[in-house]
Amino acid sequence: MTFVQLIECRTSRFDEMNRLIDTWVERTGGKRTATHALVGKDRSDGAHIVEMVEFPSYEDAMRNSNLPETDEVFRGMVALCDEMPAFTDLEIVREERPAEAAVRRLLGTLSGAAELGPLNDLIDEDCHSHDPINPQTTIGLDAIRREFRMWRDAFDSAFTIEDVLAQDDRACARWSWSATHEGEFLGIAPTGRRVTMTGMTLVRFGDNGKIAELWWQHDQLGLLQQLGALDELES
Repeated sequence: MTFVQLIECRTSRFDEMNRLIDTWVERTGGKRTATHALVGKDRSDGAHIVEMVEFPSYEDAMRNSNLPETDEVFRGMVALCDEMPAFTDLEIVREERPAEAAVRRLLGTLSGAAELGPLNDLIDEDCHSHDPINPQTTIGLDAIRREFRMWRDAFDSAFTIEDVLAQDDRACARWSWSATHEGEFLGIAPTGRRVTMTGMTLVRFGDNGKIAELWWQHDQLGLLQQLGALDELES
């Protein structure tokens, strides 16, 4: 379970503390177990500094704390603080990742044979979608839904999400896709073949939290080869 450590202190020497943290990061390269770290300054009290450090688990946090460099930086931190830093250990019991959830919902919606919903609560009306199978950018929710339906009419398919990474207003999913070719696709008559494909989808979110732009990358050549569309060219 994810573990977060909060470190609070008071200091009028933040620039020196910042340099101390930089030195510690450099010296512990390859040995740190933290996955994410934030340092915040209280807007109403500039001397109040809070550092939030995320670890995969409590045990990883303890391994990080036991590094000789960690003990050294702690002693340096104490010297720069007006009082002893306070530590709070938090086991995360609830976590929300809206960007990741939206990407998972999108790919889940595109799987299966159920009727494609309106998607207006997920995708912005002016969304832009970039797919290498289409030489032009698809603009607007209605046009994007037609493009989705084109794929769904041609394939009984499902996405398997391998990884999702999110940062700021963007999220990226690496996925694998398996399908049965049951309808016409790019002029290719239904073959009944089972096909697979790998790819990635990058999503940008707008200020309203909806998907504002999509970039698709997938093995289009491999898909066409599995459908037999390249047989004549290869022979």
